[in-house]
Amino acid sequence: MLRELHLTGDPAADKLLNDDPFALLVGMLLDQQYPMEHAFAGPRKIADRMAGFELGKIAATDLDTFVELCVTPPAIHRYGGSMARRVHALAQHIIEHYDGDTEGIWLSGRPKPDGPEVLERLKALPGFGEQKAKIFLALLGKQRGVQPKGWRETTGAYGDRGSRRSIADVTDEKTLAEVRAFKKAAKAAAKG
Repeated sequence: MLRELHLTGDPAADKLLNDDPFALLVGMLLDQQYPMEHAFAGPRKIADRMAGFELGKIAATDLDTFVELCVTPPAIHRYGGSMARRVHALAQHIIEHYDGDTEGIWLSGRPKPDGPEVLERLKALPGFGEQKAKIFLALLGKQRGVQPKGWRETTGAYGDRGSRRSIADVTDEKTLAEVRAFKKAAKAAAKG
C-alpha cells in the first residue's frame, strides 16, 4: 500500500518526498535534533537552490559549494554545515554502492532482501545508526508499501500498528501532534 506522504505541512515539499526516494532518505537523515517537519522539508530547500533535486548533481557538486548552499538562510538544518556534508556523503555512497539507485537499498538483490538485510543496508549509510535505520524501515513499510519479509519485527516498536512514536506514524497534523506528545513524554520519563 502506497500512502501519500504528508510529513511537512508544505504540499510542494511533500510532493518531492513522494516522488523521489532519495529526497525521502535525505529527510530521514536530517531528522535529528530538529523538528521532524522541518527536517523533511530540507530536500525542498536544496531543490529550490539547485534548480531541482538530483542525487547525481548533489554528489558531483564541490563539497564546499554544497555546504554553502545548505547553510544559506533558511538553512536546511540547525547544524546546516555538518548535515550538508552528510547529505553529500550519502549521495556519493548511493552512487558508489547502488549505481545511483536509492531504491536499490531496499529492493536490489535476488532474492529480494528481507527486513534484517534492509536494516543492515540502511545502517551502513552515512549518518544512519540503528534507531534512524529502524524508523526509516518502518516508514517504508507503513507508508510506502515496501514490506520486506520480517520488516515489522526488525523495526521493533517503530513497526507496531497504531503506534505514534516516530515520523513513520505521521500522516497528518493530528498524528504529528500525537508523535510530538509521545516524544515529549518519553523525554520527560528519561529525565525521570
